[in-house]
Amino acid sequence: MKKIWIINGPNLNLLGKRQPEIYGYKSFETFFGELKELFPQIELYYFQSNHEGAIIDHLQTIGFGQSDGLVFNPAAYTHTSIAIGDCLAAIQLPCVEVHISDIYQRETFRHHSYIKPYCVDSIVGKGLDGYKMAVEKLLPLIL
Repeated sequence: MKKIWIINGPNLNLLGKRQPEIYGYKSFETFFGELKELFPQIELYYFQSNHEGAIIDHLQTIGFGQSDGLVFNPAAYTHTSIAIGDCLAAIQLPCVEVHISDIYQRETFRHHSYIKPYCVDSIVGKGLDGYKMAVEKLLPLIL
């Protein structure tokens, strides 16, 4: 069975609590259970960290044969982490970048992504549905 990892960056462990007017009222853990039910034909795994190095370590672990695809919301690291961009360039994994809010309608510092050049697609501003859309984008690439 094919495997897709979903990785979330800093502060996304606060979904459902943090600025619900932007990010919604549902925790990611609750949503992840629903997402797994929508895609029984693949194995979905989830990792979240507030630490850049932990995210890079996890990407390196799954990036060479431990996963078939990646849905990645690096959160604020999108706009600051050249190191995560370098890691995505190094691993051998199709990746879809996801942002719950529309980063292009927010502060200007959020308009640049160090991640996007290494992704097959970028989905922004679709709320949690963006994760579902990202899995759907990956399916034809991995099945």
